[in-house]
Amino acid sequence: MRKYIFSGSLISAVLGGWGTLQTTRKGPRDWRLALMWMSWAITVVIAVDSVIARSRAVDQREE
Repeated sequence: MRKYIFSGSLISAVLGGWGTLQTTRKGPRDWRLALMWMSWAITVVIAVDSVIARSRAVDQREE
């Protein structure tokens, strides 16, 4: 769990969601908002996948 919490890419992706949330609250609701949420979700998935890949690489080196 610690590897996810302290991952720079995941922290950056989650904080990037703050801007999307503010846009949702204050901006117009149109197709661009849906694209913003999809891009944020994809960014989080990529960040989690990179943490998993890095963890697997470290485990393989230890074996």
